[in-house]
Amino acid sequence: MQSLIHLVHTWLTGWQERVTQALQTADADLLITEDPWEHASGGSGLTRVMRGAFFEKAGVNFSHVQGPELPAAATRLRPHLAGAPFEAVGTSIVIHPKNPFVPTAHANLRFISVTQPSEKALGWFGGGFDLTPYYPFEEDAQHWHRCAKRACDSLHSEAYEHYKEACDSYFFLPHRNETRGIGGVFFDDLVEPNLKTVFGFTQALGLEFIDAYLPIVEKRKNIHYTPEQKAFQKQRRGRYVEFNLLYDRGTHFGLQSKGRTESILMSLPPEVSWDYAVSYPTGTPEAELLDFLKPRRYL
Repeated sequence: MQSLIHLVHTWLTGWQERVTQALQTADADLLITEDPWEHASGGSGLTRVMRGAFFEKAGVNFSHVQGPELPAAATRLRPHLAGAPFEAVGTSIVIHPKNPFVPTAHANLRFISVTQPSEKALGWFGGGFDLTPYYPFEEDAQHWHRCAKRACDSLHSEAYEHYKEACDSYFFLPHRNETRGIGGVFFDDLVEPNLKTVFGFTQALGLEFIDAYLPIVEKRKNIHYTPEQKAFQKQRRGRYVEFNLLYDRGTHFGLQSKGRTESILMSLPPEVSWDYAVSYPTGTPEAELLDFLKPRRYL
């Protein structure tokens, strides 16, 4: 299992570099702040936060942590492993654009290994990517899901439908009765058919994320927007914050494992609004957004 962790570690740090370079290509004014850190119980990471002309806040973070007790957030399907020693590697990406016509994007890929006394080491992959538009475009949604399906097809023919449904179910705010965005794919606790094949699928997903998001950025980043449209973006960002703090298992895992708080909460947007009981006239793009966000087929 240690050899696999090393391979995953190497690929994930390479993916961090690939995504960083792609964002630099899209935004020549991108300023990067790097913050290497060490975990108290073992391991380390590199938090990379960026701001530029088009990206209001982007984070491309890598972590490799160890701990004496696996947090509850990681044992949903394996409760018997609660409290076992663990090792986890992962790269997490959240991109908040300035322009409200460019969607927020998120991706996370991770591998967790657990060892119990008198048992062989266990390991599984998890992650995915999803898109949160403010002023959505059908052609962008279709492109996003085509890329997601292409990655899933490297695993098996039914993977896209299964992981799309999992994504729609996971990125859902029950107290708002709405999805966070238009979804994508999400998987967790994945070991079948074998870890080598799943690692290949994880790599394909990471590369497709770049191909899925950057063309949308290039197409929309220079669209003129009004102060009212920017205010709507900030209002909708509030939903993003609510999900991450209330429901996201990755956030909970980081906090429960006593990870680095600044890195864990890097995913939150820099400017958000929670105006009281906001409503928008029927027929406006703002009012139509909720209909667009309902889970549906794109392909």
